[in-house]
Amino acid sequence: MSRETLGLVLGFVGMCIFAGTLPFTHIAVEHLSPLFVTTGRAALSGLLALATLLVLRKPWPAPRLAITIALVALCLAGGFPGFTALAMKTVPASHGGIVLGILPLATSAISTLIAGERPSPAFWVAAFAGAGLVIGFTLHEGGGSLGQGDLFLLAAALSSALGYVISGKIVRKGMAGWEVISWVLVVALPVTVPVAIWTMPEDTSAVPAWSWIGFAYVALMSQYLGFFAWNAGLALGGIAHVSQVQLLQTFVTLLIAAVLNREAIALSAWFVAGAVCVLVVTANKAKVRQSKA
Repeated sequence: MSRETLGLVLGFVGMCIFAGTLPFTHIAVEHLSPLFVTTGRAALSGLLALATLLVLRKPWPAPRLAITIALVALCLAGGFPGFTALAMKTVPASHGGIVLGILPLATSAISTLIAGERPSPAFWVAAFAGAGLVIGFTLHEGGGSLGQGDLFLLAAALSSALGYVISGKIVRKGMAGWEVISWVLVVALPVTVPVAIWTMPEDTSAVPAWSWIGFAYVALMSQYLGFFAWNAGLALGGIAHVSQVQLLQTFVTLLIAAVLNREAIALSAWFVAGAVCVLVVTANKAKVRQSKA
């Protein structure tokens, strides 16, 4: 298996884990505040990450690298989970999954600016077409306009894309993907732990078990373990190429939302899914020239 193929496989595994984020966040915020879900998931996964790093005796990152890691933490431990939690208070998980279909294009665009990648014209045609399909579908569902939940989701996509690209650059410089996300969560602990304790429900037993299950998923899987595969995939296969796998996340999310949240999915969504799948394949066949820097 080539490095590019392995990168795509690992990216696909990470994508499937991330696809459950919105459906599980939706059930978590039904009885937990968005602020607690945001900081609590980062705090819980951060404590697990700290224990892992200590057991493996990993050295602390250099001060300059720590600043970069803190920026990733702002994006992936703060921005993305915070905006998605707010969005899930007002829109269905399936709708959110469609709006986040813009994420691969955002990731590729940012990677051209700060990660030294230069996708070919064929790549951009496929990427823009895929994103255009997703956005067009979203506007159609919203009657031609974007609601507050949509704006939160777009902000989440931008936060996530920036975090993906910066963490991907760190991985390409030699730090393992699991170690990057671990330090990201550890750096955020001085903020996430106090705020999580402050916003924790007074009577935790009054919160239904189903909401705690949703919280546990986004804390352990979405916030931590999913990045093990995703960051490694970005490093092996290239940020712009592997990020296009995330176009499929929209439709995996639709499947999960249909089962977990019992949301009705319009037939038109599946037609869009098929078209986007074709564009993902096209984008991944387009050549990308990577910087050696």
